[in-house]
Amino acid sequence: MNERISIDPNVCHGRPVVRGTRVLISNILGAPGSGDTMEEVLADYPNICREDVLAAIEFGGELPRFEEAPYEATAP
Repeated sequence: MNERISIDPNVCHGRPVVRGTRVLISNILGAPGSGDTMEEVLADYPNICREDVLAAIEFGGELPRFEEAPYEATAP
């Protein structure tokens, strides 16, 4: 896991966030899709820095490489 990304079940229902904040990685990753620039993302989230945004992009790029266990193996 990237040192700038945190996944904690007690923070934002376990969704990935920028460590030490409640800024969702999904929000950062969605911003360019709606036309936002890096500067606009940083203005929208003043408590994060450029390196946090880059870490979020790196994290997003790694998501397709995760493997999932079959549902039957994880169901209680």
